[in-house]
Amino acid sequence: MQTVGLEDAVAIRLAPQHTEIRLQCDSHSLSADQTNLVYRAAAAVLAQWHQKIGLDIQLAKRIPMGAGLGGGSSDAAATILGINRLLNVGWSAAKMAEIGQELGSDVPFFFHAPTAVVAGRGEQVRAIHLADSRWAVLVNPGFPVETKWAYQQLSTTRQGVTPLSGRCAQLESQSRTTWDEVISLTSNDFEGPVFAAHPLLQKIKLDLLSQGAQLALLSGSGATVFGIFREEAGARQAAAFFHGRSELKTFVAKTNSGQLRVE
Repeated sequence: MQTVGLEDAVAIRLAPQHTEIRLQCDSHSLSADQTNLVYRAAAAVLAQWHQKIGLDIQLAKRIPMGAGLGGGSSDAAATILGINRLLNVGWSAAKMAEIGQELGSDVPFFFHAPTAVVAGRGEQVRAIHLADSRWAVLVNPGFPVETKWAYQQLSTTRQGVTPLSGRCAQLESQSRTTWDEVISLTSNDFEGPVFAAHPLLQKIKLDLLSQGAQLALLSGSGATVFGIFREEAGARQAAAFFHGRSELKTFVAKTNSGQLRVE
């Protein structure tokens, strides 16, 4: 798993005038109630810390939702980290990842970013050094793919599970790797069932490859498709290919964007 420089922002403030978690979000399509991952993350931290205090939280969304980009998971991780710093709780990354695991499988990764080998249900995370960087073009079709649906489709359509190759398994013990090695090993089992239901996503992948991407792949269970480019100029030229199609959201972001930032 790898971070890229496409970020939401979570602002957290102590609120001495009340003892609630009050969340506001600039996206009207995302609930700001107790079902929101940011709210749940804040509640989990306070429950673990055995404190009841007031928090005012503002969430600014830029990462598309239902996109396979871990936006909600990164927001939850940022909330855990932010409250940990705000209240001087002093939890380690391992402790914060343990809390995050209860919220979602992708949350623990962000405490080991920018690059990590992730296994199990997401609870087995080991940071790895990726020796160089690339530029990513992220193309979102403007509609979400529900993760639960994608898993159901994968379960019912594939004939079996292909074992990891020896080279792929070696990554679990390596301390460093390169983009060229990673690119040579990539695949995504979700592409079969998701592309069958949404042919546009396969077309986006082929377009990215035709525009010079070293690699193009469905991100997670979708719906975003990403392309990896060596140079920023090539990435921006490829992104321009998709401009003018109002249904698509296209982003250019550098990889290896670093850890969650607290300001």
